[in-house]
Amino acid sequence: MNITTVAVDLAKSVFELAFGDGQGRVTGHKRLSKDAFAAFFVNLPPCRVVMEACGTAHFWARTLQALGHDVRLLPPRPVRPCVRRNTAGRADAEALLEADRRGGILPVPPKDAARQALQGLHRLRQGRMATRTARINAVRGLLREFGHGLPQGPAAVMGRVPEWLADEAFDLPPTLRQALGQAMDEIKGLDARIAEAERLLRQEAQQRDDVRRLTGCPASAC
Repeated sequence: MNITTVAVDLAKSVFELAFGDGQGRVTGHKRLSKDAFAAFFVNLPPCRVVMEACGTAHFWARTLQALGHDVRLLPPRPVRPCVRRNTAGRADAEALLEADRRGGILPVPPKDAARQALQGLHRLRQGRMATRTARINAVRGLLREFGHGLPQGPAAVMGRVPEWLADEAFDLPPTLRQALGQAMDEIKGLDARIAEAERLLRQEAQQRDDVRRLTGCPASAC
């Protein structure tokens, strides 16, 4: 089999591969488990590997590049029109082959491990901030239902609610008082985790020349 290009439809446990020749024709297919996937490419002569730029693609791109293969990550949107059938797996792998054959698609550069880890840290921080905002809004809303209004903004909740909960004369059912105390503890824990994530981000920024150049750039020049 004359294989010049391998298109890979990545999945959680089973990967679908479509093989193409130098004329862009589909010459075969293969389904591989996650464990067998890397082993297959160890024994394959260096070739072009095309994958969709999804969450796990950057890890596999680094793995296959280390084996000597030329990896292209294609953004999902321009690949969609090349899907000829509604069935996933094999059709998606063939669509990647077709999209690569047509050309004109700007590939996504594979991220190195450090850059991908930094992106993951940003995502964790954003998720915690979203959870923190949701908890603060829930606390404010529950207190409002019992006639205790608070101004907008987290500072009012973090400043006033602990004082109210510590006051035994504050008009609030005991069960809700206990639940709100737990919610406030959760918010404080999220604050600590967000602060730690920001510390790690600042530490990483100090070690990266490109970030130092950007942070040192005057606002008028950026």
